[in-house]
Amino acid sequence: MAAQPAPTPSARARQVNRAEVVDLNFQDFVRTHPGRSQPTPRSDQPVLAGSVLDARGFLELFESQLISRHLDLMARVLRVQNKVFYTIGSSGHEGNAMVARAARHTDPAFLHYRSGGFMAERFRKLPGMDPVLDSALSFAASKEDPASGGRHKVWGSKPLWVLPQTSTIGSHPPKALGTAIAIEAARRLNRPLPVPADSIAICTFGDASANHSTAQGAFNAAQWTAYQGIPAPVLFVCEDNGIGISVKTPSGWIAASFSGRRDLDYFYADGLDLAAGYGQVLAAVEHCRRTRRPTFLHLGTARLMGHAGTDFEVEYRPLHELLAAEAHDPLLRSADIALSTGLSTPDALLAQYEAIRARCMAAAIEADRRPKLADAAEVMKPLAPYTPAAVAAEAARADYGDERARVFGGEKNLPENLPPRHLALQINAALFDLMAKYPEALLFGEDVAQKGGVYTVTKGLYKAFKGSRVFNTLLDEQTILGLAQGYANMGMLPIPEIQYLAYFHNACDQIRGEACSLQFFSNDQYRNPMVVRMAGLGYQKGFGGHFHNDNGIAALRDIPGLVVGCPSRGDDAALMLRTLTALAKVDGRVSILLEPIALYMTKDLHEAGDGGWLAGYPKPGEVMPLGEGRVYGDGTDLLFVTFGNGVPMALRAAKSLASRGLAQCRVLDLRWLVPLNADLVARHAGACARILVVDEGRRSAGVGEGILTAIVEGGHAVKPLARVVGEDSYTPLAGAASLVLPSDAAVLAAAQALLRR
Repeated sequence: MAAQPAPTPSARARQVNRAEVVDLNFQDFVRTHPGRSQPTPRSDQPVLAGSVLDARGFLELFESQLISRHLDLMARVLRVQNKVFYTIGSSGHEGNAMVARAARHTDPAFLHYRSGGFMAERFRKLPGMDPVLDSALSFAASKEDPASGGRHKVWGSKPLWVLPQTSTIGSHPPKALGTAIAIEAARRLNRPLPVPADSIAICTFGDASANHSTAQGAFNAAQWTAYQGIPAPVLFVCEDNGIGISVKTPSGWIAASFSGRRDLDYFYADGLDLAAGYGQVLAAVEHCRRTRRPTFLHLGTARLMGHAGTDFEVEYRPLHELLAAEAHDPLLRSADIALSTGLSTPDALLAQYEAIRARCMAAAIEADRRPKLADAAEVMKPLAPYTPAAVAAEAARADYGDERARVFGGEKNLPENLPPRHLALQINAALFDLMAKYPEALLFGEDVAQKGGVYTVTKGLYKAFKGSRVFNTLLDEQTILGLAQGYANMGMLPIPEIQYLAYFHNACDQIRGEACSLQFFSNDQYRNPMVVRMAGLGYQKGFGGHFHNDNGIAALRDIPGLVVGCPSRGDDAALMLRTLTALAKVDGRVSILLEPIALYMTKDLHEAGDGGWLAGYPKPGEVMPLGEGRVYGDGTDLLFVTFGNGVPMALRAAKSLASRGLAQCRVLDLRWLVPLNADLVARHAGACARILVVDEGRRSAGVGEGILTAIVEGGHAVKPLARVVGEDSYTPLAGAASLVLPSDAAVLAAAQALLRR
């Protein structure tokens, strides 16, 4: 047998398990430590001369560090046995336990994934809780995981006010800032808070994530807020380990970038040394709480064992750098303090180390035995709760008559007593109604206050409800939606406006990855109830081009748990707003009302002056169930299935066909685009001979594919059917816009062609 070649140095390095190296380094360090060289402090004395950390606090923080470390080691060992499903660890970042100790367990915390030390220490705030078993259940994806119910490995806890984040990068700072601002806003609004009034919001992230545009937007928004003297008690904690996966952070970059920023108060703390670092951590926390100002805590850390269990650092990081990082293991410094002061002995410390290892391994084995999520229904249970009877009752509730009369200026001015009006005015009236009904409701966005919105939809609301409840924001959609999440976290009912659908794409992840995921990843323990108003779609007669004629509906349809309504007329809009606010209030849901800009001021339907698209305001008590469409006509020759601008187009085509004796038609206005009511579509498709889908979305990314699927799966694929749909194009300026969107002529021609089949 031929001799095998000796491994190259790089191959040998790849074979070395860095987790084992870190583990053995600690044990060797303790065994060979020379022992006590300083006086042993009493429990209430500084652990070292000059430190603000007492000995008892040090020992508790050290224990939290050890728990975090052994959870990491346990995950690496059991991952290969498929007993653990997450290996992004906290090793080198255990100093974040100091932040947990300095803060309160009622300070809402938004943590990135290297927060094992923080969590172990925060668990100490409420006796009787077990950070090891709870974490093991999460690692094992057990449905008994108290944080997410087995849906993800998250750091989260309802009693500890840690709102679950997934593998977050920099998408959570906006909602942390929003939560901080909401804490202060509740006081001004005299609204009850679920946390103490002097709470702060804590947000942790890495040095690489600090460069993310979403994080930078949050820092800027915090500075913008503080610059105006508005309280925003958010503690941004940047855990700087000098590398993001494989990309190094330039040396000194975080300090250079953040230490001189106006209205973002900077502190640095050594996260590798509990005795040295705790004073500055405590100072940062106390400063944020006392001044109510945005505070940036730069926490020096190290990264040990690579980014995750599958990461071979030697492929991108020289061995001498790995050895240097391992030499700065914060547990080595903590061990040195414990042994040098006589607070522990080598034998006692090694015994503690191994006892915690055994505890973590036993918890992991036990967690592996616990039940897992078994079917799709169980997985999705917290994603989109809906209690129809309770939502309908809340939508119909009308016990605020005196406040209604006040804000509308008397009984005679109540909107249901006025003549039929167009869409924009009826949305405006509905917003007045909802703000009167819900004292916790807030309406905000770009230009919504004194100006009353770009299309005057929010006109008068600022005057009626003042700047504490109706206010302008800076021009940043990520901040607007982060504020909405923060207000929702603190028990309020946000109604943010995104000025155009095209602007939503700048901040889609604040809804997709953050707001809509919270109920799912917290097993419905936390909710982000909100109603987002968003102007969009096309047909502005050539004005504005793509940004003001955006039909990118697929971006909304692809968000799990989101509700999307699209009214085409004023009475529908009012009823839908009632339903959506009730849905937020009762079931904690996130929703979007997509308002067709071109129909805001539309009065006529068939000819000038006919007033055919005006509608009366629905009286209090009237409700529209989620998913209920509106049907025009009862013809069976041809069914139009449509929404938004397509509704008046279809109605005009139906009238033309009927007037010439060609067909008796039925028009189904879906009204609700997400979730799509497939049964409703199939039922009306079954009653008609032919089906025409009118979809102003794009051919490959609109609503039509869902409608056609509902028809086919409903058993009606053999019927003649077609669709008129927008082209796969951006919307150009001026008259060219009509060339890529469905038109009256195209709808009528398609209907006539279907009738000939």
